[in-house]
Amino acid sequence: MPLPILLRPATPNDEDFLFRVYASTRREEIALCAWPPAQQAAFLSMQFQSRRRGYASEYPGAEHSIILLGSLAVGSTIVSRSELELRVIDIALLPEYRNQGIGTQLLGEFIYESAESKLPVRLSVVKGNPAIRLYERLGFVLTADSQVYCEMECWAENAGAGMGASSQRGDGDVTELE
Repeated sequence: MPLPILLRPATPNDEDFLFRVYASTRREEIALCAWPPAQQAAFLSMQFQSRRRGYASEYPGAEHSIILLGSLAVGSTIVSRSELELRVIDIALLPEYRNQGIGTQLLGEFIYESAESKLPVRLSVVKGNPAIRLYERLGFVLTADSQVYCEMECWAENAGAGMGASSQRGDGDVTELE
């Protein structure tokens, strides 16, 4: 049975939540540093703002959304739609909501949408990220890789098992997952 997943546009009121989601994806990495909490927070804030500026420059029309499970905010996503692709720029869930099928269902929605537009879903993922297994299970294939990132894409006709679920859309537009 599909989970009650909704997407709603992110607003300026969501800044603290978006930062919390971002910081949760860097938790293991930042734990390796022997920095005091204030320095960790300052570093993460700087990285969050830098990432935001980079995405805005590269994908000016991207849609920033809050992932809701029912009415509860559980993650965020940034998606860019163009005449060439549906690009999942970022998708992240708070740790306590990972490995529950939310990411699978949401990616299935993006793949379903891409089938209607006859475009691939594309994404970049850091090498070694456990989400790569999810992407492969859903039908994503490696199209390029660098020392740091894997480029992957999925055409709906090659999509895997996670395609059956359908999420509901909210009133607005529509890194570590499962």
